[in-house]
Amino acid sequence: MSELLCAHLLITGKVQGVGFRAFTQAEAAKLGIGGWVRNLGYDEVECILEGERAALEALIALLRRGPSAGRVEQLGVEWLPATEKFTSLEIRSSR
Repeated sequence: MSELLCAHLLITGKVQGVGFRAFTQAEAAKLGIGGWVRNLGYDEVECILEGERAALEALIALLRRGPSAGRVEQLGVEWLPATEKFTSLEIRSSR
């Protein structure tokens, strides 16, 4: 049986104005990951991602690189229990 988990990510760098949230949404859809992504402040994006551990690790690896116009300087991950309340990944308004 696959292990469902939730990952809380804080990503800093050139991650705003480069399509980072749309990139995250598109890649999450390919991997069957739900949750949300939003901009924080000037150079930070926050994500809650939920899915199978292998899929989450694959998405995190993609997010470490980010879209071609972006530049990720730091990516922090906090692993949490899955809530199983997400069916897709939504782009939320900036905080």
